[in-house]
Amino acid sequence: MTPQTLPTSGTRNGLSSAEPAIRVVDLDFSYGDKQVLKDVTLDIPANQVTAFIGPSGCGKTTLLRCFNRMNDLVPGARVTKGAIVIEGANIADREVDPVQLRRHVGMVFQKYNPFPRSIYDNVAYGPRTLGESKKAALDEVVERSLRRAALWDEVKDRLDDVATGLSGGQQQRLCIARTMAVDPEIILMDEPCSALDPVATARVEELILDLRQHYTIVIVTHNMQQAARVSDRTAFFYLGEVVEYDTTRKIFENPEKKRTLDYISGRFG
Repeated sequence: MTPQTLPTSGTRNGLSSAEPAIRVVDLDFSYGDKQVLKDVTLDIPANQVTAFIGPSGCGKTTLLRCFNRMNDLVPGARVTKGAIVIEGANIADREVDPVQLRRHVGMVFQKYNPFPRSIYDNVAYGPRTLGESKKAALDEVVERSLRRAALWDEVKDRLDDVATGLSGGQQQRLCIARTMAVDPEIILMDEPCSALDPVATARVEELILDLRQHYTIVIVTHNMQQAARVSDRTAFFYLGEVVEYDTTRKIFENPEKKRTLDYISGRFG
C-alpha cells in the first residue's frame, strides 16, 4: 500500500473499470493543531466527474489538494491518519515523490494563471520540462492538448501571441490544455469557473463533460447548479466530514441525510 513511487500500467489510469481512480480511507488531516478533515472515506471512480460541495471551510479544497500533495507547501500541514491510494500507492506516504505524483494528477486552479509566454510555450512547458525537445513532437502535443481543451480553432493562427492577451475563459481553457499536455490520469479542478462570466463558464462546463472520457475529474465548486450539471457523483462536506456521497442525481433529488437536504435547499451555507 505504500510503495515509494507510483507504478506504471498499460491500461488507462492503471485501473480496471471496477477499481476507483482514488481511494480515500479513514483520512484525518490537520493544519498544525487544527484538524480539518475527520475520518474521510470515499472511492472516486475512474473516467467520471466527481464534485465536492459544502460551505466554505468544510474541508473540500483541503482534500482536493491532498490528492496531488499541494498541501505539502503549507507549514504544519499533514495527514495524521489514513491513506489516499492512487494506482496502488498510498500517496500520503512521505516517501512518495510529489513531483512524480503531479505528473499523474494535474490541477487547474480557481484563478487562471497562464505563464507570461506565448500560447505555444504555455502548453509545451510541461513536456519540455520532462525532456521533450523535438519540435515535431511538441507541435503534436500542443495541437492535441489545445484541441481537447476546445481552444485550437480559436488560437491556431496566433500560437506565438502572449497567452495573457486571451480572454479569461480562453486563459482558463489554456491552463486546462497545459495540464493535459503531460498526459495525467486525473485532473483536479478547484473552482475553475469562479472567475469567469456565464458564457465562459458554459464553455468550460461543456469541456469538463467532454474530458471525462479521457480523464478522471474531481471538481470543487460552491455552485450547486454547476455540480448538478457536470458531475456524475457528488460528495457533500460539512465541518471536515463527508456527510453524504452518492450519485449526483441521488444527492440532489433524494438525499438520505437531512443536513444534505438543508444545504442543497439553501437553508444554510
